Amino acid sequence: MGKAQPGRHGHSEERGRRRETVARPRADQAVPELDPMIHERIRLGIVSALAVNDRMSFNELKRLLNTTDGNLSVHARKLEEAGYLGCDKYFDGRVPKTEFWLTATGRKSLQRYLDHMEEIIRATRQG
Repeated sequence: MGKAQPGRHGHSEERGRRRETVARPRADQAVPELDPMIHERIRLGIVSALAVNDRMSFNELKRLLNTTDGNLSVHARKLEEAGYLGCDKYFDGRVPKTEFWLTATGRKSLQRYLDHMEEIIRATRQG
């Protein structure tokens, strides 16, 4: 085998040919799919925040998750449509308020999601 030739940035081409190791499930293990409704970053943040708070306002969640009104609104609506969140909209004087809470379905789904993630972490560490 000849000497490796420098690539376009002056590095050896051998350097770019590292073998990537990918954690693969054992043949005897079924890999359950992560809940796509919760797995998205903003939705996971919403569900996690509501798991440790009885209720949170739209503005509290927006500040906590450092997101925009539109982004939070879209993700909260998806969670609400899936039955994971409850939502109250009301006026405090003339100011509109929106509060969210985690439903029993949302709490069970989060627990399943966390259990699944713990399985993945455990399998990776045992690897």
